[in-house]
Amino acid sequence: MLKTRAQVREEFASRGWSISAWARDNGYSPNMVIAILADNEANLRLKCLRGDAHNIAVHLCLKEGVLSRRSSTQHFAAA
Repeated sequence: MLKTRAQVREEFASRGWSISAWARDNGYSPNMVIAILADNEANLRLKCLRGDAHNIAVHLCLKEGVLSRRSSTQHFAAA
């Protein structure tokens, strides 16, 4: 199930998770994750088409796709 950026932010808040800590734990740049989650849903600045931006969006269920790198961590939705 795909989520909006607001839904992901709410999930982080309800679980008491730090966005920066989640990013580091999953091998992503905290600044990149914060930028993606802060982006305007109606007028996206970051399209998340490739690289880490793509992986973050897939990992957070913001878009469908396949992670382009192996990860030893569980998928966000399963946590």
